Amino acid sequence: MTDTPWGLLLATLAGLGTGSCLWPIKIIRTYRFEHYWFVGMLPLVIVPWVIVLTTVADPWSAYAEVGWRPLCISNVFAVGWGIANILAGICAVRIGFALGGAILTGFGVTVAVTVPMLFKGTGMFAESPDLVSTAGLTVMAGVGVMLVGIVLTALAGFGREHAIRRSGQTDRPASGGFLGGLVMAAIAGVLSAGPSLAFVYGHGPIVEAMKRHGAGEVSSGFAVWAAGLFGGALVNILYPAWLMTRNRSWRVLADSLPEFLLASLIGTQLILSFGLQGLGMVMLGTLGASVGTGIQQSMQIVGAQGVGFISGEWRGIGGRPRRQMLAAVCLLLVAVTVMVYAKTLAPR
Repeated sequence: MTDTPWGLLLATLAGLGTGSCLWPIKIIRTYRFEHYWFVGMLPLVIVPWVIVLTTVADPWSAYAEVGWRPLCISNVFAVGWGIANILAGICAVRIGFALGGAILTGFGVTVAVTVPMLFKGTGMFAESPDLVSTAGLTVMAGVGVMLVGIVLTALAGFGREHAIRRSGQTDRPASGGFLGGLVMAAIAGVLSAGPSLAFVYGHGPIVEAMKRHGAGEVSSGFAVWAAGLFGGALVNILYPAWLMTRNRSWRVLADSLPEFLLASLIGTQLILSFGLQGLGMVMLGTLGASVGTGIQQSMQIVGAQGVGFISGEWRGIGGRPRRQMLAAVCLLLVAVTVMVYAKTLAPR
């Protein structure tokens, strides 16, 4: 299943898809956070389970063969990510896609890339090179370049925020609760490593069990996400449900069918991007857990910046902040190149 060019492509597409998945928020007007988040997170459960139940013969027996330990470990990471996901949604409103996505990814990539080389995963990821190996140190060099790019992104975001305040504009996308948004972005960043870690530590036993029941590579991969991300998806669904109950605003869901459909695209794009990420990690071989995640996270920032620019977060902002943002994107591409090179140093 290892195929480096395809693995690189899938990890890149996964990052772009993950980074831009919140774009519907920019054009939703009737729904508040609890409405679009509730609707948007339902596909995280619906999509993978529909795939598993329609393509795998007797998936329940396969999960029973896996045992409770891998499923519990995956869901611990998933619950942490569920909390991070809620915080990320709030941060997108408070400090904007560009800055919020950069800070979140900066913390997350360090955890997600390092942990699989320190504590080996399952399946092929159990053979991942050590952190102090040549391949491991090269990956960390790529992470270092990426972190410099993230710092530049954050500086650009601060410069942008200052320019907005100086111009007297108060109705821009990133407004209010800026410091609180930064704190939440940092916490979310640490927890955001959950999806890749859930896949790495649940992949081996789940995929093996599913394949014994006739599942293919794609179906087996989605079986990992269906069971391993369930706890995180549940957090994301229950929290906005609680908000709607507290605010007595369930009826708002029926006020706009177009916004209901727009909101559903958030989770649909997200879970499909996760599916691509998992396949990409597998195709990248033993170091795929770290290299695949590093590439995905780099491109996630690029995707977030794209949404920020298209939606007008940077309209009228020039000078140093814009130059810093462009330099950051260039550094992220350099980081991806370094990680690709690290892949050549690792055993298949």
